[in-house]
Amino acid sequence: MENNEPPRRLEGKYAAMVVCWLLGNGCLFAWNSMLTIEDYYVHLFPKYHPSRVLTLVYQPFAVGTLAILAYKEDRINTRIRNLFGYTLFFISTLSILILDLATSGKGGLGTFVGTCVISGAFGIADAHTQGGMVGDLSYMLPEFIQSFLAGLAASGVLTSALRLITKAAFEKTKNGLRKGAIMFFAISTFFELLCVLLYSFVFPKLAIVKYYRSKAASEGSKTVSADLAAGGIQIPSGGANQYEKEIDRKGNKKLLLENIDYALDLFLIYALTLSIFPGFLSEDTGSHSLGTWYALVLIAMYNVCDLIGRYIPLLKFLKVESRKKLTTAIVSRLLFVPAFYFTAKYGTQGWMIMLTCFLGLSNGYFTVCVLTSAPKGYKGPEQNALGNLLVLFLLGGIFAGVTLDWLWLIGKGW
Repeated sequence: MENNEPPRRLEGKYAAMVVCWLLGNGCLFAWNSMLTIEDYYVHLFPKYHPSRVLTLVYQPFAVGTLAILAYKEDRINTRIRNLFGYTLFFISTLSILILDLATSGKGGLGTFVGTCVISGAFGIADAHTQGGMVGDLSYMLPEFIQSFLAGLAASGVLTSALRLITKAAFEKTKNGLRKGAIMFFAISTFFELLCVLLYSFVFPKLAIVKYYRSKAASEGSKTVSADLAAGGIQIPSGGANQYEKEIDRKGNKKLLLENIDYALDLFLIYALTLSIFPGFLSEDTGSHSLGTWYALVLIAMYNVCDLIGRYIPLLKFLKVESRKKLTTAIVSRLLFVPAFYFTAKYGTQGWMIMLTCFLGLSNGYFTVCVLTSAPKGYKGPEQNALGNLLVLFLLGGIFAGVTLDWLWLIGKGW
């Protein structure tokens, strides 16, 4: 395994970690906004199971798009890919706001179909940014990946906090639910625009980022030239081609076979989590003293614990790196299914909140353990490709999870 540490004279490590955190936030901020607004959508579309349908619409677009991008990863301009994704997030979030204003907050099938189309656009944007960023950061410092993944989780915390604030601020006013939702989406739209600007003008100019991208280019990467140009660096003519004659880059199939346990780990983590969150937590936990706040509190607690879980691996003695131990622990999470079933049926809201916290904590922790352990021992182009493949399995797990989530409705009717 080669030393991946940059020269100490390079500055910008902590600035890069902050930007990675914000860009990770932007990957899921728009989508988490749609998930967190479920109380509004359940009110607007009571007959259409929005907490389940919107997620189910989102996933095929995310998985399908990423499958194509992962297959052609070594020929795709990373800068254009990521900028397209963040820009699409901005446009789609703005479209939700415009749709609500144009329909005056009225429900109906037409509005719901329009919301589903925007959900699909979120899936396409996610495939571009999440796969592109994880692949891009895989050949840099592990701290960058960890910060990006923490940002993904933080988006859930921030959207939950923002939703609770807007709900409380407008709850007692006329059309308070809608007013809170409008303000919520306006803030989300502004944040997505911020991410476009950060990736365009700030991230590529950081010295440490330019170092790793130059290193990847010298190892044969064809995907970083536009980002290097944005940072003021030009690749020497013929450099990449010369390297390709010396080193035979491993194909996607071989990379996947060498890391199939990591790929299946990510699939299982998210298949289990999304079979419970957010559909089951939003619709199947019964009525409790918290009333309409109950689902929001559950989603908020999940997001907070997911974020905490992503920082635990920073403590080296708490990080699991053994491949067998990781797989064993991840498979054992299947016990959450009967635990949630019996807690919803017989337990109090306190037990459900505690169980939801453990679900979020384990989800964040194991995600970081897998993604910071896997892309090691390879050259830059191979690490980029492997990062894309692992995110593909992650999104595949989400797709399987949101499909399995419908099984909770068996015996309950429609």
